[in-house]
Amino acid sequence: MNQVDICINGAGPVGATLACRLAASGLRVLLIDRAPLPGMEHPSLDGRAYAITEGSRRMLDAAGIWQHLPAPSQPIKSIAVSDGRPGEPASPHGLRFGPEDAPVENGAATPFGWMIEARDLRAALNRALTAHEGPLTLAAPETGEFIFHDTHAEVTLSSGAVYRASLVIAAEGRQSPLRQQAGIMVTKLPYNQCGLISIIHHERPHDGRALEHFLPQGPFARLPLPASSDHPHRSAIVWAEATRRAERFYALDDTAFARAIMERLGDDVGACVPVGRRWIYPLSAQYAQRYTATRLALAGDSAHGLHPIAGQGLNVGFKDIIALTDLLETRFKQGGDLGASDLLARYQRRVRPGNMAMMAACDGLERLFGNDNPILRFGRDLGLEAMSRLPGLKRAFVKKAMGL
Repeated sequence: MNQVDICINGAGPVGATLACRLAASGLRVLLIDRAPLPGMEHPSLDGRAYAITEGSRRMLDAAGIWQHLPAPSQPIKSIAVSDGRPGEPASPHGLRFGPEDAPVENGAATPFGWMIEARDLRAALNRALTAHEGPLTLAAPETGEFIFHDTHAEVTLSSGAVYRASLVIAAEGRQSPLRQQAGIMVTKLPYNQCGLISIIHHERPHDGRALEHFLPQGPFARLPLPASSDHPHRSAIVWAEATRRAERFYALDDTAFARAIMERLGDDVGACVPVGRRWIYPLSAQYAQRYTATRLALAGDSAHGLHPIAGQGLNVGFKDIIALTDLLETRFKQGGDLGASDLLARYQRRVRPGNMAMMAACDGLERLFGNDNPILRFGRDLGLEAMSRLPGLKRAFVKKAMGL
């Protein structure tokens, strides 16, 4: 029987990053995924672009991943928040976050975040996993059968290899088989919405500015992307609509789709043209009733899934990694049991309250801004205007949102 310290089931962004981070600390890690990892780099599989906070970027750097990105990331230098209706000018009572609201390091404002295309992050993860071979054993494509004992977990791979681990971490996504095996219940919050995702080329440069435009049918975001060889001015569009409306927009030809985008985007960056294919995803939120069981911890979407209104879903998963890494590294240096119940209890206490607060905030924003009630619209405008006049509050909010 092979011996490892940690087994991670699921090699998505959270699972693979956690594997690299723990292997960099000297822990023996087994990482399992049912899919061959090189295939995940194909751009047709995932059209998303991630907004990575500065706290998450530092963690990716410490895990040896950031330096493997095959293309430059795009810093988010400013954020414009507005409220309105499609085809109409945005309310004048918007909110802007600029360099003056960001923490200053080495004499310069820290970017609010960094935009990375999903396929670029996948490529960086695959390169980093290869670089960590030795303490890290990669089993992909493979599946595992898990038996949990009081003192250890036993993992049998589909290839027949058997491993013993002190702790198993489920990073398998929202349908998490290990969470179901452990009997951990999930509460789901359906939104009856779909997210539309596309990349656009636009007339004017974005100058690192992101736009979050709250509309009655759902939020619309334009997120700056780095230039490509064919398109010097690019952005990602993340757009939420009621399911049937989203399906109709998704089926439009490029000319009509561009017109629908412009009705929501306005003159933010000039005329735009969709580039490449588009994607549609159902939107919902969910949370696990607990994050742990005997010799098992949940991380990322296995533990929680957020509405994308604030773009924090992956960053919340990365916060799970930061907490787990800190606890496991400390216990490893002490020579203690990496899967002991007290360590798992500390992990849940450290991350679950904050994750629940973030979920509540995203849900509240969606319900507050996702309607056309004139009283609520007036209240929203007052709130945005009030925050814009309180620079101390803005800076505190920004620092928290940046994960610092």
